[in-house]
Amino acid sequence: MSRYLMLLPAPEEEWAQLPAEDHAKGAEAHRLFNQRLGAGGHRVIVAGPLTPSAEATSMRPDGSGGTLITDGPFTESREQIVGFYLIESADEVGLREICAGLASTGDLIELRRLVED
Repeated sequence: MSRYLMLLPAPEEEWAQLPAEDHAKGAEAHRLFNQRLGAGGHRVIVAGPLTPSAEATSMRPDGSGGTLITDGPFTESREQIVGFYLIESADEVGLREICAGLASTGDLIELRRLVED
């Protein structure tokens, strides 16, 4: 079994402005996505939405052995990671097909396999 991190980037400001019915459609798409994962033998280890990127804390080396800590995300971009899934699967092809189905409903997806020892 391999583990996959599915990142969900989105333009936060646009997403926040969507009407309630669009959010309900998204919630339904994720409910069906979770059903398809289970039916396909894939296991969701943990998943969830993230707080807004403006609430992030970024940490990086300061070049002199210390740490520079700043409020906000590492990069300023139109899209930020708004949620994630950690999925365990023995069928990468099947997992990619199910993820593609969710992407077809409007979600942006970045799927990455975790490096195995």
